[in-house]
Amino acid sequence: MKKIFYTALFVLPLLFHACSGFLDKEPFEDPSAESVKDAASAVAMVNAAYQPLQRPKLYNMRIWTLDIMAGNSVVGAGGGDDGIETIQLSNFSTGPDNFAAVDLWRGPNPGILYCNTVLENIPDMELDETLKNRLIGEAKFLRAHYYFLLVQLFGDVPLSLVPPKPDDDLNQPRVDKNQIYSEVIIPDLTDAINLLPRREDYSDEDKGRATKGAAAGMLAKVYLTLGQYEQAIEMCDLVEDYGYILNADYSDCFGGENRHKNTPESLFEVQYYGLTNADFWDDENQANWLSTYMGPRNSGWVGGGYGWNQPTEEFVSQYEEGDLRKDKTVLYEGGPLFDGKQYRSTMSSTGYNVRKFLVPLSVSPDYNTNSASIMVLRYADVLLMKAEALNELGNTQQAIAPLYQVRERAGLTNRQELEGLSQSEMRDKIRHERRIELAFEGHYWFDMIRWDNGQYALDFLQGIGKLNAARKHLLLPIPQVERDANPNLTQNPGY
Repeated sequence: MKKIFYTALFVLPLLFHACSGFLDKEPFEDPSAESVKDAASAVAMVNAAYQPLQRPKLYNMRIWTLDIMAGNSVVGAGGGDDGIETIQLSNFSTGPDNFAAVDLWRGPNPGILYCNTVLENIPDMELDETLKNRLIGEAKFLRAHYYFLLVQLFGDVPLSLVPPKPDDDLNQPRVDKNQIYSEVIIPDLTDAINLLPRREDYSDEDKGRATKGAAAGMLAKVYLTLGQYEQAIEMCDLVEDYGYILNADYSDCFGGENRHKNTPESLFEVQYYGLTNADFWDDENQANWLSTYMGPRNSGWVGGGYGWNQPTEEFVSQYEEGDLRKDKTVLYEGGPLFDGKQYRSTMSSTGYNVRKFLVPLSVSPDYNTNSASIMVLRYADVLLMKAEALNELGNTQQAIAPLYQVRERAGLTNRQELEGLSQSEMRDKIRHERRIELAFEGHYWFDMIRWDNGQYALDFLQGIGKLNAARKHLLLPIPQVERDANPNLTQNPGY
């Protein structure tokens, strides 16, 4: 990882560009501690810590492709070697040379570096105490999130809590993921809850920054992942206390207009401002690519339109009769028009395309003009986490209320069908609901590998014909290029 860290240090001045509102600022030109002398430069340093979330190594490409690996969809793409790395992931033929694994390994590291830089410098600055606490809280939330992604994807990873010095040995070994949970992720999120403002305390210009609710929701997900259900419920209740509610319409969570951004349901989302001159593959690109990637291929329906992430027949068959989310998530023949156009099953290899994130040409005419946010965490997810935790503790009847809130918005209003379910039946219902409610948002892979210690994932994947799936595939391989650079990195078992 030596090369990655030093590269990040050298390009730090270039990365203080980011997104709408709080991130659409002039770049901070000098990353040295001596130059961070005032509030503006301190804020700019924190803004930089958000920016890696926007890049293709994380939310603009790799995170949503995890739904392909999870079996909800197929790659699509253009044939040949186009998307070969994702095809390998979805076929479970991945090796240590897979460059999607390289992206996911490298993606969080610049963000961790920037957070560490913030946490080393800002506590000793003479700043307004409220601002200082907020900036420290933002850095702690982001660092926890970056590490949470890494440990879910790779298990044990190197741990760095301070910026590297020129003489430091950067060839660090992997650290037990349980230590990272207990010493970094949980404490950072706990501190963030205490330090951050509530969302209503931010000005319009600063909407989209990390909040108490975002930190509590993320910590709920961490506790659920660890099987600490009572603590997960406590965090879900805290989110509710902060005033988050479901949007009236499922579609209000997604889209390219301002009304779709930072809604009452949103806990945290990756912000973009569109209208950028950066190249499509550039880390500085300030456009959301989901519509570009997922629009029907060569259809002219959206800016771009590459036809990736095509839902499978098996996935679409899981919608219950009357579920309003189907028409808002999937394009299918006979379904509602999109921007006045009728979808045809011949527009994809499966007969389906993702509709959820598509932005019409009238809103985003090209690949670099989409300012839609990418949703990371929303209140429906929190309600389903609470239902799951309650049920796992044996409180199956109590799990009905949060589960029903989500289903009721989807038009599934027969509450009686939830009454009297056994714990096992309720578990199946909640797992189904998470798959449908959060489809293509990058959650289902992480859900599958935590359920039943990963056995759920293996049973499901093999049940839909992915016979290559084995226990080793529950974690990605440590990239060989990183092991060549750092001889102290061990490989995950089986690779």
